[in-house]
Amino acid sequence: MTRGAEIHLARVSDGAEAMVGARLLVDRIWPRGIPKAELQPDDWLRDIAPSTGLRKWFGHDPARWPEFRRRYRAELDANPDAVARALEWCRKGPVTLLFWAKDREHNQAVVLRDYLAGRL
Repeated sequence: MTRGAEIHLARVSDGAEAMVGARLLVDRIWPRGIPKAELQPDDWLRDIAPSTGLRKWFGHDPARWPEFRRRYRAELDANPDAVARALEWCRKGPVTLLFWAKDREHNQAVVLRDYLAGRL
């Protein structure tokens, strides 16, 4: 991460101790079973999440990971307003991208972290 950017990742169920700085939910759909009063993200960036079609196609299948990364980065390139909103948070200080996926290595937050870090 360039220029001192601190972009962390955490599952929504990890607890407050795993969340550094501003908490940004980056899923399009609110995490099932998590009350809004409990999670309380600083921002819900649903428009930066992968499209429904891409999310369903990926299905968290690690074999599709390289292609998912490519397609999601293309969606991010085509969504400058959502990217600008996320970058604004990153420039203010540390952020934690919150996600619901069980797989910590193959999810949209990993791609988004790398994408944002490359633009700071």
